[in-house]
Amino acid sequence: MPLKIIRASPLDVDRIAPLFDQYREFYKERADAEGARSFLMERLTKNESVVFLAADPELGAVGFIQLYPSFSSTSMKRLWILNDLFVSPTARKRGVGEALLRRAEKFARETNAKGLELETWVNNFPAQRLYEKCGWKRNVEFYQYTMYVS
Repeated sequence: MPLKIIRASPLDVDRIAPLFDQYREFYKERADAEGARSFLMERLTKNESVVFLAADPELGAVGFIQLYPSFSSTSMKRLWILNDLFVSPTARKRGVGEALLRRAEKFARETNAKGLELETWVNNFPAQRLYEKCGWKRNVEFYQYTMYVS
């Protein structure tokens, strides 16, 4: 049986939360299993994000992608922020990340969005190769600025 990708609901949070916590640890945050579960539950319960979960028949939940809604004022269309993409180390190099990216692209088309945007660490070369393989283009027209307030 092939990889299955589903749109997650609050009922799936217990399957996603361990992956989400590993994702956070990858980005140098401390582990917080209950915080991860609570955060995801709130996002999904309030319809503040869309999460797709990848499950392997033998390995179980192996990856997820989380999209946040935004808008493009210039095109007057929806825009999706691909904020989180994670594949369990045991499932890497099996096409899970690519399958999740393809599902996110399909979802953007289904919602008549302008497109998707993401950012990643400048030294996350495996992710950059995957994005470019899937047709993503590195932005060379705009600078990104950030202001953290907490």
